[in-house]
Amino acid sequence: MRPTTVGSGRTATRAEVFDLVVIGTGSGGSAVASRCRSAGWRVAIVDELPYGGTCALRGCDPKKVLVGGAELTDWNRRMRGRGIVGEAEISWPDLMRFKRTFTDPVPAARQGAFTKAGIATYCGPARFAGPDTLAVDGRVLEARHFVIAAGAKPRRLGIPGEEHLVTSTDFLELDRLPERIAFVGAGYISFEFAHVARRAGAEVTIVGRGKPLEHFEQDLVTRLADHTRSLGIDLRVDTEVTGIEKRGGSYHLLLTTQGRTETLDADLIVHGAGRIANLEGLELDVANVATEPNGGVRVNDFLQSITNPRVYAAGDAVAFPGKLPLTPVAGYEGTIVASNLLKGNNRTPDYRGLPSVVFTVPPLARVGLTEAQARAQSLDIRVEARDTSGWYSNRRVRETSAMFKVIVDSKADQVVGAHLLGPHAEEVINLFALSIRSRVPATDLKHMLYAYPTSSSDIPYMIP
Repeated sequence: MRPTTVGSGRTATRAEVFDLVVIGTGSGGSAVASRCRSAGWRVAIVDELPYGGTCALRGCDPKKVLVGGAELTDWNRRMRGRGIVGEAEISWPDLMRFKRTFTDPVPAARQGAFTKAGIATYCGPARFAGPDTLAVDGRVLEARHFVIAAGAKPRRLGIPGEEHLVTSTDFLELDRLPERIAFVGAGYISFEFAHVARRAGAEVTIVGRGKPLEHFEQDLVTRLADHTRSLGIDLRVDTEVTGIEKRGGSYHLLLTTQGRTETLDADLIVHGAGRIANLEGLELDVANVATEPNGGVRVNDFLQSITNPRVYAAGDAVAFPGKLPLTPVAGYEGTIVASNLLKGNNRTPDYRGLPSVVFTVPPLARVGLTEAQARAQSLDIRVEARDTSGWYSNRRVRETSAMFKVIVDSKADQVVGAHLLGPHAEEVINLFALSIRSRVPATDLKHMLYAYPTSSSDIPYMIP
């Protein structure tokens, strides 16, 4: 790197010069930094949080460790009296210690890998000091290009007492599980953590002001909601949190349900009511980087800022039609941005066939269109929807909450949507995703010979 001087006189600062500076060390940022460095670029990467990003440290990976405990205890419950004796229980402190064996090594390992690759690493909050300069902890980085991949953060709710909410990050670091937990919002985070917390012995309430899991096929969501309530989770919909009061060591939630005022007491309140791009503090206006109304960087088809061509964005920092806020999407966009930086704008993202999973027990999975979306597009569709709790694959493990809906475009003979609730849904959905993305004919899926007995071998009976 070669230094240049920024400013004048006694306040002059020597800038460190790079070809590329990446903001964020998660999947999106790492993909760009590694590829550009491998191509010989001078690359720096910056993060104000421990290196590794949301998925590895504060999201997907540690969450799935906790879900594993919930799955085991639930399977034990279902099978007691049918060959299984004794009761499996979650020891929260022990489960958290196990979780930390995955997360604790990540920051040092990730930063060490960057350093070994010749990528300069910086820790601390970043802000743009100009269209081509970034200030980080008193140092100035100048670059030909920047990539914003800083992830997302919980959105502000604008209610009195909001400061008493904890985040999903805080939940994943709890050394002790409180007796009464309330989750604000009825999306992924709330459902997943509620299922874990309930099976670990907590009293759990989910408070959502609209439809739960609104982006999923609602027929299956209704089934999952009924199952969630059967576990003893108090799921309240069409309910808005209007305020939070601290009462000694606990909290008092003020609720409004269809015009009625209610209250709820809890020992912990978790924010699960949506996330926004983590761009606050970057001072994007100084770099002439425009943002969308929902907070993401405004980009063209190549994930490049429409107002500052030096800047690209990937992952949750991007507000792009049709995409989902998922880790594989961030990594995928990172590879696209790297290609566009190295070869000129030559690749655009293709978001067809992106599977998404709610890791409840059992999981809920989807890919492609819902039935309502398919009909809104005036497609000539065939739809198959059935309860599968009596099918061998579910009856074998005594899972009573199981269902699917598959939508096929009759003219194209293509699966355009698949929705699964039940054991292994998170794995089987990938086959449907492959069929959509690779345009595998629905009849091929139906007549393929699958390993049996597996959950995937149910697919021929799901194709209408």
